[in-house]
This record gives sequence, C-alpha cells and structure tokens, in this order.
Amino acid sequence: MIILITGVSSGFGRATAQKLAAEGHTVYGTCRRNVEPLPGVKYIKAEVTSEEDCRAAVQTVLDEQGRIDVFINNAGMGIGGPLEFSTIEQARRQMDVNWLGMVQFLHYVLPAMRAQKSGKIICISSIGGLMGLPFQGLYSASKFAIEGYCEALRLEVKQHGIKVVVVEPGDFATSFTASRDSVSDAAAYEAYPAYERSLKSIEHDETTGLKPDVLAARISKIVRCRNPRQSYIVSTLEQRLSVFLKAILPGRWFSAILASYYKL
Repeated sequence: MIILITGVSSGFGRATAQKLAAEGHTVYGTCRRNVEPLPGVKYIKAEVTSEEDCRAAVQTVLDEQGRIDVFINNAGMGIGGPLEFSTIEQARRQMDVNWLGMVQFLHYVLPAMRAQKSGKIICISSIGGLMGLPFQGLYSASKFAIEGYCEALRLEVKQHGIKVVVVEPGDFATSFTASRDSVSDAAAYEAYPAYERSLKSIEHDETTGLKPDVLAARISKIVRCRNPRQSYIVSTLEQRLSVFLKAILPGRWFSAILASYYKL
C-alpha cells in the first residue's frame, strides 16, 4: 500500500513508519527537520502549519505513486498549564498543529481518495480527546476537535469507499513529555497550587507508559483490516476503564474521580 504519515521524526510517527515500511508498504513520512533515516521510508520536509507544505507533500506522493491508500495523521504537540495562564498564541498554535494541520492535509488527500474510490484515513487523537484533562485543557480541546471532525467526515465519505478511523492512545513513553510547552509563570503556580502536583503526576504516567511500538503494531493491524472499527483506545486497562466510567457515571461523579486522581 501507498502510505503517507505526518510527523515521523520521533515517537508514534517514527515507530509506525518503521513498522509499516518493514512490512513492505511504500511509506512516505513528513518531518520538520532532518532526522536519522529509517530504511524504506521516503522523507518529505513539511511543516503541518503551512498549507503550501501540506499541498506539496501530498502532491509529491501522487506524482510518484499515482495514489494514496492510507493517510495517517500523527503530527502533534502538547501545551500544558492552567487555562487562565495559557496565552492566546499558545491556544492558536495548539489548534494549528494538532487540528488545522490535519484539516489542511485532508483538503488535498480527500480528492485523490474520492477519485480512486477507496482509501483509509487514520487520525491519532488521545484519551484526552474523550475527557477534558486538568492542566491539559488546550491539548484536550485540540483532540476533541479531531474527534468531532472525524465523526462528521466518516459519514460524508462513506459513499466514496473511504474509511475514517480514530486512534486514542493513553500514556506512552515518547519524547512528547520532554517537548511539551508548559506554562512556567510563577503566578500560575501560586494561583493553582495543584498544578505542580498534577504536572509531576502527568509526567510520571507518561514516562512510565507504554512503548510506541505498541501503538505502531495496532496501526499496522488497522491498515491491514478490511473493515476496521471507527475508533480504537490503545492504553492500559486502568485508562480504558476511565473511558468506560465516563460513559456510564453521572458527570459529577466522574469529575470527582478525575479530581482525586490529579490531586485537585
């Protein structure tokens, strides 16, 4: 299959590109900077916040292969901190990278898939896209946007033989933790004493989380599956249970559970 993946410089993207290339797929991956190349992966320099870069990346694959069988939207970043102290610029960048970057790529991928009357779109969301996480509100908002967009898109493109799948990872040990842009204003820590405790808990859960290879293996199965589910939660049992509890418990009860977990 001809596969285009965004954000393959590290973490989920790199592990997924490596896995799919090793399985014999023709894999193209976008990245913002030069990285140590993986065997079988064709790299395209692109910034997901640039519409022209998104257009050019898609066109490169179409010019060389004539089709795109699978598009995997993986590029993303995180901004943490009390929402009151998060800047408007941070909010804009969070949405530009995590949500609008996906929209821009799909603007050029969808016409090609519709013309070939087939295709699979796999978008990386998060458990944070299923529940609003304290001190990760901007990140959760961007992932909620992916969930809503894909839910609508799935219905629209079904008639054209295109399948839309959302993958919701829990905590994973990747470079995402170290690269998170967290609010460091002393006033934020003073106004929200729980912020420091919660941030340490968040970082601990991530650094001791699952390995990216686990997600790559699941995506490989989705790529090969003829009729994949609409969504897949890839996480520990405890985190899958939290999603189930949110679905069945009264809102106040679940909020109390989250507050206790994050030491609020």
